[in-house]
Amino acid sequence: MTHTIKATPITQKAVEGLAEVIDANGTPDKMINQDQCERFHDRATIDMVDGHAGISVFNSNSFTLPFKVEMMERHPYGSQAFLPMQQGEYLVVLADDENGAPGAPRAFIVGAGTGVNIGRNVWHGVLCPLSDPGLFMVVDRVSTGDNLEEHWFEEAMLVE
Repeated sequence: MTHTIKATPITQKAVEGLAEVIDANGTPDKMINQDQCERFHDRATIDMVDGHAGISVFNSNSFTLPFKVEMMERHPYGSQAFLPMQQGEYLVVLADDENGAPGAPRAFIVGAGTGVNIGRNVWHGVLCPLSDPGLFMVVDRVSTGDNLEEHWFEEAMLVE
């Protein structure tokens, strides 16, 4: 029998300790540009062991629900911030570490205009836009050496 995970809307409380929600909700920290722009300051922390923060662009195929989670990955030397460049929703799957492998995955729907900074060494699913185009800016560690661990599940899980 396939295990099913119910995706819920993302909130900072729901992902506490795993990721940071990057959005423009609430009261802005300050007004800038002759009071024409609200600044929501310091919404995420780039966490790296070495190297430098780089900005890349990812252009992913889109997916539909239910989505099959066969593998999760983590980056031990740097956090990874996903900033959508499109207006569609996307799916984020996160899991705590349990003895070097993902624990029970949790799935979240992230709305248009909201980014997610996945913490260093946190298990997560693949980039999963739910509409086209799947275009994202990604801020993460740039350095020599491998910064990727993958865990393949014996049995895939479905996210609805």
